[in-house]
Amino acid sequence: MTGDPIVCWELASHDEAKSAEFFRKVFDWEVPFDEKLGFYRVKSPGTPTCSRGLIFTLRQAKLPFLTLYIGVKDIDAKRRLVAEHGGFIVIEPFAIGDGERICLFNEPSGVTFAMIQEKSA
Repeated sequence: MTGDPIVCWELASHDEAKSAEFFRKVFDWEVPFDEKLGFYRVKSPGTPTCSRGLIFTLRQAKLPFLTLYIGVKDIDAKRRLVAEHGGFIVIEPFAIGDGERICLFNEPSGVTFAMIQEKSA
């Protein structure tokens, strides 16, 4: 397969502890609470490109959501392509620490995705 892979996901839940316990019991995933970050970090088995996830309780959004993160090498170039091809930039690229940058966008039908540019080596 070629192209940019999905590298991470996050679940905004009404009850993060209940959601974390669900994934532990049903899928036997390791889902420890990260005190430093304030949410659960999912260590799900799977492909190397999408083996991490996050679970947290809603704070700003009104409805639960699931976001898929697409790993990109140049987030600014991809941001331009999103806009050029009928997408909408929800949140402009911003740094999240440790050299990573994120950008949230809607594809043309309105579904929200995110891009993440990993720290450069």
